[in-house]
Amino acid sequence: MTITRIDRGPRMSEAVIHGDTIYLAGQIGAPGESVTAQTEAVLAEIDALLERTGSSKNHMLMAQIWLADMNDFAEMNAVWDAWIADAEAPARATGEARLATPEYKVEIIITAARAK
Repeated sequence: MTITRIDRGPRMSEAVIHGDTIYLAGQIGAPGESVTAQTEAVLAEIDALLERTGSSKNHMLMAQIWLADMNDFAEMNAVWDAWIADAEAPARATGEARLATPEYKVEIIITAARAK
């Protein structure tokens, strides 16, 4: 089976397609921005990557959300809930983790199916 890598770099690819499954790398927003702004940027990037890979948010299987601080859970959820309101919600897990730099507040990793 073919594996397709999107925006492949020396360390990682932004997306990998294997069969009808799409794996997105963790997406982050601009460092130092608010949780709201970072989440909006992340979800816009997810929309763009899903479109490029032949999918959409209606075909997401799993979302893994990492917050630098769980106190930001409600703020992130307000953006997520508005974004997902017109789509099929995926399975989802949210946890707290130290992200790459302290300026990053949210990172989202998506697994999706190709739209047929």
